[in-house]
Amino acid sequence: MHFKRIVFLLSIFIFLFQPLLAAQDTTAVQWTASGKKINTGQYQIYLKGTIKTGWHIYAKENKAAGLEGLKISFSDSSIKKDGDPQLKGNFKTITDKIFDNAKSEVATDSVAFIQKITITGEVPASLKAVLAFNTATSEAFIPEEIKIEIAMEGGIDMSASNRILVSAIDLKNPVNSCGGMGISIETSTSKGLVTIFLLGFLGGLLALITPCVFPMIPLTVSFFTKRGVSKRRGIFNAALYGFFIFLIYVLLSVPFYFIDSANPEILNTISTSPWLNLGFFAIFLFFAFSFFGYYEISLPGRLSGKADSKAGSGNIIGIFFMAVTLAIVSFSCTGPILGSLLVGSLNQDGGAIQLTTGMAGFGLALALPFTLFALFPNWLNSLPKSGGWLNSVKVVLGFIEVGLAIKFLSNADLVKHWGLLKREVFMAIWILVGIGITLYLLGRIKFPHDSKIKKLGRERILLAIVFGAFTVYLLPGVTNTKYANLTLISGFPPPLCYSIYDHPVNCEGFEPLRDYGEALVKAKAENKPILIDFTGFACVNCRQMEENVWRDEAVFEIMKERFIVVSLYVDDKKNLPAAQQFTYTTREGIDKEIITVGNKWATFETENFKNNAQPLYAIISPREILMNNPVGYTPSVSKYKEWLLCGLEAFQKSK
Repeated sequence: MHFKRIVFLLSIFIFLFQPLLAAQDTTAVQWTASGKKINTGQYQIYLKGTIKTGWHIYAKENKAAGLEGLKISFSDSSIKKDGDPQLKGNFKTITDKIFDNAKSEVATDSVAFIQKITITGEVPASLKAVLAFNTATSEAFIPEEIKIEIAMEGGIDMSASNRILVSAIDLKNPVNSCGGMGISIETSTSKGLVTIFLLGFLGGLLALITPCVFPMIPLTVSFFTKRGVSKRRGIFNAALYGFFIFLIYVLLSVPFYFIDSANPEILNTISTSPWLNLGFFAIFLFFAFSFFGYYEISLPGRLSGKADSKAGSGNIIGIFFMAVTLAIVSFSCTGPILGSLLVGSLNQDGGAIQLTTGMAGFGLALALPFTLFALFPNWLNSLPKSGGWLNSVKVVLGFIEVGLAIKFLSNADLVKHWGLLKREVFMAIWILVGIGITLYLLGRIKFPHDSKIKKLGRERILLAIVFGAFTVYLLPGVTNTKYANLTLISGFPPPLCYSIYDHPVNCEGFEPLRDYGEALVKAKAENKPILIDFTGFACVNCRQMEENVWRDEAVFEIMKERFIVVSLYVDDKKNLPAAQQFTYTTREGIDKEIITVGNKWATFETENFKNNAQPLYAIISPREILMNNPVGYTPSVSKYKEWLLCGLEAFQKSK
């Protein structure tokens, strides 16, 4: 068992640092690979490994040692293995010191691996695969996992059709430099930052009225204003305390800059990962039940104890650790809000700066009361007393966390095309959440830490009316009527066409193409410009554009009749056919594996338009000349229409 743990840890190490290893050769084995055609779509894969002197390979399965044999896997799920592989080589049985002198059958000198496969569709000239095996000497054991390329007999060279960089696209010299005020990428990005900051600030305000934070305000302010120092010094210390709170939350975003700089697409890739979204679905449900009062979430007591021990000195360092202590002890309330902010920021466009902006808003909202109440201590008398209302805030936030959890589940469902959470199902769950909040505020539902409600207060009744009205507003969302398009929450539910109904009434119109090459061929045949829509299944702003701007009668007519529209989904996790998978070298000389549909279109966007935002719109001619400046999220129908007409004018000029 001890040895198996070592093997497991070594496997994890190899997996994490695999990119640093050579593509085909290892220190122990050198491989050659070829694929021989034996019938239409049927091939025999032949791998030969030359083993270094003094080494051996566990090519066959060893159940006693918990080792699998030599394994080959393909990134394309359409490639099927026909039967078990054949193994040939110089096999012998040894007394294995690695396995406490147990008998092991290993291959030395060389080994051959033969596997028959069936390929559906076009066969590439070079097939990508991953080979996994274990090697050892009498003293050392190394699990290996390497990438190999197999030359396929009669395969098609797809290098021309696998084009990413379009040299004719010149961002600095479009035919028309137009598009209207306020719809440039830079402007829309800055507006997005303002929105993120305000959402972060709102999240900080919500955190203030939770049981973990609210009681700390008068205690902390009194601590600074009544320590026997001058009033000015007390105010300075309280202001410094507020600044440190702000700084701590901003610093939490710093690690994401290192991730973002390594690969500008990585944050988008992370945020649209179906498995990460499923993880957040589970985490947010966990947070929700904590808010409901079934258990408490807190960081390790040792961590808060260390921070608190350094907070009592009273100097600047002590004040800093007081701020750290607040951040730690309030985590059970702020954690879910910060989690929402984190994922919301990463789902936006613009990289780590979005997260910094949101964290700055959150930290500012949390820090302001401590500074303001220190400046004006008499205001403390106006604060409401702590009580059961604080727990009610937590419970309402718990219901909201359930609604957010469903959003993450929806993201995973859309990206993986599972079809589990259609729009109407999503809306039905949100309606149930709204009913739950309303009934709770009216005292019809109780949770573990709720106080007995003797009389409903005006604030509670008012909130119940607000949530009840919002729930009623959601009701048409489960119907197949024109009223199902709910503009207030546009972009949050799944698309209108992702429906349980056979013919959704809100989906009449044209269907954009999904492949740039196909759009280019059609544009040349019909002599129309191409409208490229870089979009994503998990992109909220994309849905808002499609449901609110594209559906405008004038915009719809222009797009349908005068453009070839192609929507390129940068978060589509569907694997490309084997013949269309390849390695692309970027402008910066970085090799990228193009395996999925999303890999291809995300790289296409960053290479040609130097942007990884969604949505991003660009208009090019059939000769691939840029007509006008690309634009991002443009909620104004008139400005988007103006930009479309500007592109058409440029197209006429360029003929």
